[in-house]
Parts: sequence; C-alpha cells; structure tokens
Amino acid sequence: MKLTVLNVAFPLTQVSADSIGGAEQVLFALDEALEAAGHRSMVIAGEGSVVRGTLLPVPYARGPLTAAVKAESQQQHLSAISRALERFPIDLVHLHGVDFHKYLPPPGPPVLATLHLPPSWYPAEVFQMTRPHTYLQCVSRAAHNACPAAANLLQCIPNGVPVERLFARAGKRDFALALGRICPEKGFHIALDAAHEAGIPLLIGGQVFQFEEHVAYFEREVAPRLPQCGRFLGPLSFQRKRRLLTAARCLLITSVVHETSSLVAMEALACGTPVVGLKSPALAEIIEPGRTGFLVSDAKEMALAIPQCLQLDSSDCRHAARQRFSSGFMTRAYLRVYQQLAGAGRFWDAPGASRYVRGRSGLPLGS
Repeated sequence: MKLTVLNVAFPLTQVSADSIGGAEQVLFALDEALEAAGHRSMVIAGEGSVVRGTLLPVPYARGPLTAAVKAESQQQHLSAISRALERFPIDLVHLHGVDFHKYLPPPGPPVLATLHLPPSWYPAEVFQMTRPHTYLQCVSRAAHNACPAAANLLQCIPNGVPVERLFARAGKRDFALALGRICPEKGFHIALDAAHEAGIPLLIGGQVFQFEEHVAYFEREVAPRLPQCGRFLGPLSFQRKRRLLTAARCLLITSVVHETSSLVAMEALACGTPVVGLKSPALAEIIEPGRTGFLVSDAKEMALAIPQCLQLDSSDCRHAARQRFSSGFMTRAYLRVYQQLAGAGRFWDAPGASRYVRGRSGLPLGS
C-alpha cells in the first residue's frame, strides 16, 4: 500500500542533512526512506529546510525565542497541518515536537507522536488523549519504561544513524569532542571541566538557540571555561561533523538529564570513536563499557576515562554501530508501523480494528 505521510517538525527548527537536533535528524531519515520506498513524503518545517519529499514551509523564527514567538509558531503549525489535510490525501501524520499536543489535528487520519524527549517533559494529558487513531512511541526501551501506562503507547523504535555515510578516513588526533544543542541540560560545562582535568583540548560543535536560558547558560557556564581548554566551533555540517568525529580521541556526553537516546553517540561509534558519557539508562543501551566507551558518574571519573580510550579498538566501535545502530533498521520499522496504523485508521470502525494497537503488554503491532 503506497502511503502519503506528513511529518511535522518542532516549530522552531529547520530540517536538513545538517540538522543538530535528534528529532530533526530522525525526521530527515524518514523523509528519505519514504521517498526511496516509493511513498509520498510531505514535511512541515521551517523555511530553509532541505528535504527529499515535498516541503510545506512555515516561517522560521529568527532572533530571541520568546513564549510569544513559540505560541505564534505553534499556531502556524496548526494552520499548516489543516491546510495539508485539506489539500492532500494524507494517510498518516507523524509529529516530532515536544509541544505536539498544541497543534494536534482534529479527528481524521491516524497520528503518531514520537516522544524524542524524556516522558516527564510532556504534560500528563498526552498519555490520556481521547482523539481516535492517536498513538505514542518512544525511541528507546529506557524512555518507553519511563512512560506512564497508556493504551495507545506503541512498541519503541530505537534510533539509528546513517552508518555507511559516516565512514571516513582520518587519523586520530589528540582532542576530545562534544556535540549538540548548547543548553543547560546538555551539561557542556562538565565536559569542559573533565577535559581540563585530563589535560586534553575539547572541541565543541553545536548551536546556541536563542532561548533566553540557553544564551544565559552559554555566557555563564561555557564561555568562561573555553580559554582553559576548549574551542567553540558553532554549528557543523554533516561532512565536518563526520571528519571531527573520526579524528577525535573520544566523544564526551554530559547530559544532566536522562536523555531518551543519543544519536551523537551512535554517530561517534560509526566513525570508530569511543564514547565517554555520564551514566543514564539510555546511554547504557548504547555504550559497552570497556569496549566502545565508558560510563562515568561525574567530571572526575570522566577525566580518568579519557586517556583509557586510547586502549579501545576503533574497529569494535564501528562493528557495534553497523550491527546495532543503522538508520536502515529504524526507518524500516517506522515504515511497517506507518502501514499498520494507516490500515487501522482506514478501518477503525470495522470489527477487530483494535488489534492494531498495543499497550504496555509488549505485544507487537498487528498481533
């Protein structure tokens, strides 16, 4: 069954091969996979986004991202979704924003909302939605297990990365790397402290989105530490990110919240680079301590683990990525779910239609 799928990005972002956010990277991979499989992919995202399918652009906010700007962007998303549903035969809507409940379309085609961020960051109402054909899905077992009981919670689909595209030839150099959005929960100040303690330069690639608290965090916690051992590179293209990940001694992950997954950890392993991260359930699903990296409790333990990365084999990291973290595994799983949910939506009122849903019992879709 050929499908028309509408993927909807977080309102304040753009989507492209160079996207920084994990949700945007997943959306980009799904757009490519849909088109490659002969389906029709449509994407609602900020102006300037570059996708393989049909882009339905919305204004991209520049400047300070205030509560008023966010509310306006959410309303623009709701209008864009409504227009898309009126103009095109959409079989399924896939929402990726943490605020998806603010622009949830009225009853109609099935809606899948992927919880890219910790379940506790979503309002309780999203786990009790009454809209028909509306489903939730997590990106790791750890995130799935942290969700409250919900009848419309589907089996998790672990994230993946384009392991083949991440292969590059580059010699190892003596620096550590940290990548991502520059914000308080990512804990880049911890990475800087650990690198300083270990006596190794730290390169930081990422973007300071213009939220007041993000800018304040960079100016208060990151910028003052840079002269000691760090260098802030700003946003990186995919090619530059791949080159740096391949050359780094290790990748440091210092999130102070329990992330739902870590695409950058998977990317590092695909580039043959071990990962040193603060302990969390999601990272424990990715890192094999002593083989592909280390899990630590604080900056001091991280500083001690950095030199130990020299003893780890890059080929073990690459092998783990190929075997476990390919984006092909992820996109094929999503496409199967798209087919099943689209079928459930078309025949919702037919006898036995509820078999397409799974709750916390662990039964797969379509069982």
